[in-house]
Amino acid sequence: MGLPIIFSIDDDLQVLRAISRDLKTHYRDKYRVLSTASVKEALETLLDLQNKGEEVAIFISDQRMPEMQGVDFLEKAMELFPYAKRVLLTAYSDTDAAIKAINDVQLDYYLMKPWDPPEEKLYPAIDELLNDWQGNYRPAFKGIKIIGYQFSPKSHEIKDFLAGNLIPYLWVDAATGDQGKQIIATNSLQPSDFPTVIFEDGSLLKTPTLIDIASRIGLNATVKLPIYDVVIIGAGPAGLAASVYGASEGLSTLLIERKAPGGQAGTSSRIENYLGFPTGLSGADLTRRAITQATRFGTEFISPQFVKEIKLKDQYKTIVLGDDTEINAKAVVITTGVDYRKLETKGIEEFTGKGIYYGAASTEAPTCGQKEVYVLGGGNSAGQAAMYLSKFAKTVYIIVRKTDLTSSMSSYLIDQLSNTSNVKVLGCTEILEATGGEHLEGLKLVDLNTSEERTVTADALFIFIGAKPYTDWIGLEIIKNDKGFIETGREMHSYEHFKQLWKKNRDPYLLETSSPGIFAAGDVRAGAMNRVTSAVGEGSMSISFVHQYLNES
Repeated sequence: MGLPIIFSIDDDLQVLRAISRDLKTHYRDKYRVLSTASVKEALETLLDLQNKGEEVAIFISDQRMPEMQGVDFLEKAMELFPYAKRVLLTAYSDTDAAIKAINDVQLDYYLMKPWDPPEEKLYPAIDELLNDWQGNYRPAFKGIKIIGYQFSPKSHEIKDFLAGNLIPYLWVDAATGDQGKQIIATNSLQPSDFPTVIFEDGSLLKTPTLIDIASRIGLNATVKLPIYDVVIIGAGPAGLAASVYGASEGLSTLLIERKAPGGQAGTSSRIENYLGFPTGLSGADLTRRAITQATRFGTEFISPQFVKEIKLKDQYKTIVLGDDTEINAKAVVITTGVDYRKLETKGIEEFTGKGIYYGAASTEAPTCGQKEVYVLGGGNSAGQAAMYLSKFAKTVYIIVRKTDLTSSMSSYLIDQLSNTSNVKVLGCTEILEATGGEHLEGLKLVDLNTSEERTVTADALFIFIGAKPYTDWIGLEIIKNDKGFIETGREMHSYEHFKQLWKKNRDPYLLETSSPGIFAAGDVRAGAMNRVTSAVGEGSMSISFVHQYLNES
């Protein structure tokens, strides 16, 4: 496969020559720049490129063309290369059409003519779009390969881990396909060896643990300092924000994550109400940007490692990891977020990882091609998952106990779902049982109004039924409410044993727990707003309180 392609089209030959010249000047080393003035020629070329297995990274199309409007061309181009970024070339008078195109064809950017100087008005925008595209780009025949069985919980765990850590991989089903058979034969692999992970250098690991994989791809770094100013536990939006602000403000900062960065937000296929991104962005995009920002400022990152205990000694805190490694810190910020609540229904546990998944829509969606897929839950996460799955599945059914989605889901998502022909909402419905052989094959449903039961074919079920805080590991010196969320600030005065724990001659800071110098931010904190933006705000704010605490010492 050759270089990825930047494809431009404009019927004005003078404009086309100018945009081609500027693109080639800046991008010729990493991208092929193709251009044409004819829509017919463009569509024929794109079909040929698709059949050859080439990749288009970005389309740049003029809006006003005699054969076809630019928005209509981009819509047809999306059918051939749905993951390419889309830019509309517009005159000032076409601004309304460009804004409308943001919704119609998920336009990524509109570029005003003229764009001189390109160093200011062209390259920065194209650079950012190409960086985003590269974040999801899967180069052929390079990177990590996972060989295993589709309905294997262990295979799913590895795929979910790599995807969550933004590591490109190629999934090879051991049961089907010539490529899988060839790899199995040449490596003398047996069924007991699956899943097997083959790394870019050709080495392989059979049935590896996540720690094994992490050490090979440079994630599970060793601790470098004897003591850190702040250790952040959990790399969701709150933890990532705290690590960015902690490191950028000169604090020695360590970030620990037990699974993959991004938290539940990182698994979201589309976040459309995040400030500053009018066309939305995926949770993976947000996570990638945040991790890059944090590490650029000097944050150290360890994953996958879980914390099993925080020990207190004088004003210092000792974080004990799952492998008994001990890390010393002056201050700690807990941002462990929440876990998906488990569904205690017959058959669910048996088929978890074998067609039933908690979250993970982005990881498993490609395996749902033309299948009957169910989503359980009525919140935004469920709606975003359903929209993403609809690109692959034959039909996506959303199961909710209430009549409809209006009380639990944002209106923009409800509108998108209602306009997607292969998404159907099953209101007043509940799952009674999951059934199947080696993997999920069906669901027994009940109508809550009529008590009528029916069994439906189900190839996959994705569960989004609320969450519980990940705080079981936290000791009694940190006050939690009856639901397990961490209490902070003055709210703790209502607990009888607070004064026995708190020995400072001041009230706790707003995000401080009942243990001085240990803070909580994001969804794990009692009273949190459960929004990405609020988690980012709390994570940032926590570092301000860390500074105040450290200045006391």
